[in-house]
Amino acid sequence: MTTATPRTGPAVLVLEDGRTFRGRSYGAVGQTLGEAVFSTGMTGYQETLTDPSYHRQVVVMTAPHVGNTGVNDEDPESGRIWVAGYVVRDPARVSSNWRATRTLDAELAAQGVVGISGIDTRALTRHLRERGAMRVGIFSGDALAGADELLARVQAAPAMSGADLASEVATTEPYTVPAQGTRRFTVAAVDLGIKGMTPYRMAERGIEVHVLPATTTAEEIYALAPDGVFFSNGPGDPATADHAVGLMRAVLERGTPLFGICFGNQILGRALGFGTYKLKYGHRGINQPVKDRATGKVEVTAHNHGFAVDAPLDTVSDTPFGRAEVSHVCLNDNVVEGLRLLDRPAFSVQYHPEAAAGPHDAAYLFDRFVSLMEDQRA
Repeated sequence: MTTATPRTGPAVLVLEDGRTFRGRSYGAVGQTLGEAVFSTGMTGYQETLTDPSYHRQVVVMTAPHVGNTGVNDEDPESGRIWVAGYVVRDPARVSSNWRATRTLDAELAAQGVVGISGIDTRALTRHLRERGAMRVGIFSGDALAGADELLARVQAAPAMSGADLASEVATTEPYTVPAQGTRRFTVAAVDLGIKGMTPYRMAERGIEVHVLPATTTAEEIYALAPDGVFFSNGPGDPATADHAVGLMRAVLERGTPLFGICFGNQILGRALGFGTYKLKYGHRGINQPVKDRATGKVEVTAHNHGFAVDAPLDTVSDTPFGRAEVSHVCLNDNVVEGLRLLDRPAFSVQYHPEAAAGPHDAAYLFDRFVSLMEDQRA
């Protein structure tokens, strides 16, 4: 990838309610619009930037010092940066890591990602917690204009509610991630915004993973004779994902072992007849406490979601595919963090268990998926 030398100068961040923060440009110079969200992770910014689930979102880092480990070619979760914009308080002046090949601000500039630095990100985060995630713009260089003009640009930008974005980030052509060692199972993975580490975690367990476009059909899935089907994370409003919901229902009808994460959890919720709703400010970061209700274990997990499933926490629900229950719950706010079918081999979680970048507490979920496929084969 070519490098670019960032230019610094005045920059302004404008929220749709008129709140304004002034700082310095960081990364590319120009204009960007999106939804303002905050991430509580202190590390792993490279994985955050390249997570397709952040498509059309401007990420505010709550950790004050960002960029100290630079950028390398090993940690990206996809082939590009997906965030619409980036907000940091105190950018590192130098990179200090043996794997770093370039600085974070140079990488942002090279990929055309407009950012801002030197603002009070704590105040901005508190504002978003109180008022909720909202549209935002970052402006620098020739994009700077009067306050009324900048606010009008922000308020004219599309909202995240009602946004159908999975097809914009998913692969357009199928590809295969081969199993490591002996191939034990074949999995069809529906790409709704999949991270690169996810099929790798399955491959580590002897699974050959066929990653398919978001527009794939049930016939294309079963042409692979899969032992299991996986639905990935991804961006956008799950209420718009009618194709994915129909596809998941087709898999449930066949009784194939099924595993979904993040957006895939919301798709399972809809497939079972539950609703979804937009969270006030969402869960984003690598330090979110979740309780596995079956074991009582509390996991520290990596999250990136602004929508959630509306399912009853304390009762078993009857669905078109048998009984279902909430398997995991967030201990911060009781948001549904997982679903499990009791009469079919299907489950999902709202968070990211592949540990990129995040703790390894939830790695067992891939083993649980393997167990479902083993039981089905037996």
